[in-house]
Amino acid sequence: MSIEGDTLLGGCQCGAIRYELSQGPLEICVCHCTECRKQSASAFGISFMVAQTALRLTQGEPRFWSRPTDTGNTLDCAFCGECGTRLWHQRRGATDTLSVKGGSLDQPPDLRQATHIWTSRMLPGIVLPPGARQFPGEPDDEP
Repeated sequence: MSIEGDTLLGGCQCGAIRYELSQGPLEICVCHCTECRKQSASAFGISFMVAQTALRLTQGEPRFWSRPTDTGNTLDCAFCGECGTRLWHQRRGATDTLSVKGGSLDQPPDLRQATHIWTSRMLPGIVLPPGARQFPGEPDDEP
């Protein structure tokens, strides 16, 4: 990861928005849900969970789009209005953490210790690392 002192750096694809994180992840998740596959245009989405207070914009202003989640919440999603890169999202009403999109970091996170969620929707052919922590849906919904 791109680290300046103890700060992680990231931004959008076109460079209009830049941010820094004053701390590393609380958790790294790989999400296999349909919505994350659509937003990343890939096989899964990568989320870098951080304290909301760790994020500081250093350039530009994101736009926001909101969508309902399968668990009945609303997700507020920050993206670049110029290039469309998704930067982070946060469950509406949550004030403690937000989920930075792993691909927006200058150096992406190491996924070997990531938690895999929504594995019930994982694409055929995806192979998880041996011993990976995994949940068929949202971890909060598991018994």
